Amino acid sequence: MTRIDDVARLAGVSTATVSRALRGLPTVSAATRRRVLAAAEQLHYSVSPSASRLAGGRTGTVAVIVPRITRWFFSTVVEAVEGFLHTAGYDLLLHNLGGREQNRQRVLRTANLHKRVDAIMLVATPLRPADRSALAALDLPGVTVSSGTDVPGWPCVRIDDVAAARTAVRHLIDLGHRRIAHISGDPDDELAFTTHLDRRQGYREALRAAGIPLDPSLDVESQFSIDGGNRAAAELLARGEPPTAIFAACDEMAMGAMTALRDAGLRVPQDVSVIGIDDHDLAGVLGLSTIAQPAAEQGLLAARLLLDPLVVRAVEPYTGLVARPRSGAEPDRPAPLAPVILPTRLVVRESTAPPRAD
Repeated sequence: MTRIDDVARLAGVSTATVSRALRGLPTVSAATRRRVLAAAEQLHYSVSPSASRLAGGRTGTVAVIVPRITRWFFSTVVEAVEGFLHTAGYDLLLHNLGGREQNRQRVLRTANLHKRVDAIMLVATPLRPADRSALAALDLPGVTVSSGTDVPGWPCVRIDDVAAARTAVRHLIDLGHRRIAHISGDPDDELAFTTHLDRRQGYREALRAAGIPLDPSLDVESQFSIDGGNRAAAELLARGEPPTAIFAACDEMAMGAMTALRDAGLRVPQDVSVIGIDDHDLAGVLGLSTIAQPAAEQGLLAARLLLDPLVVRAVEPYTGLVARPRSGAEPDRPAPLAPVILPTRLVVRESTAPPRAD
């Protein structure tokens, strides 16, 4: 088996020079680099990726932290990120918090990530002050995906959740609906989401713009899941007169709502229209109208932004992708970066229609 010493001997240089030449460092002259490369090719010598990483003080690993991997959005993002990192020669270290506080503390507030990863990606993981302090102490590059997870100096990739909700509700209003219910995330949910707050804001803004009074009895909170949507819709129906349409804060909740309506003997969309947000893989199968968000694309772009400073080591790798830091940042703190907001689109399927004439 060819060793680096063999290459050094054939090229007539030290092993340190061989290492620098093969890693592309600028401290080696062009003539010496050519001689080293020729010797390595002649001896069929290739650099061990793990050895190269260690020599450069890197692990070749990126930590990706998600609240719960079983949810559609998180699994879609992680799958896209893993494929991109693999192509770039990096490994993915997945931390699934699972909604448990002890997991959050183990991952974010201890030295769990110290010297194990080169960078961190947070996916829809809201941070507490102690979490932010722990991340700052690691002094690693990072990126966030989805709203509610802002870290100074880290780029953020997300959609405009307020605008997405407005579009969904405006679609129902344009069809003629006025009694529109909203099923949303529970503020006491163990996953500590914040996305539902933006989507509730969009719901209310759309009603206000159409001159429709807000009815608190039509706003029900539950978990971001099929079971959560089922329970929320059942509670809506138990309150009395059913709505003519339901806006669910995510597609999984919308699917649960459709099941509850069917169990109550109501038809979708003849009796109640239903729309969600996501464009889940099953949305087309179920004929669910929705606001499609590019989940995989958010993960891919976040991975690109994360690896740019690691691979290219450029000072400003985000030109054209991330807005310049906002003015007014304190000189001793990282300047906040404007988020990269990807577009959403309305997808109309069979679950929405004009309300019945009666």
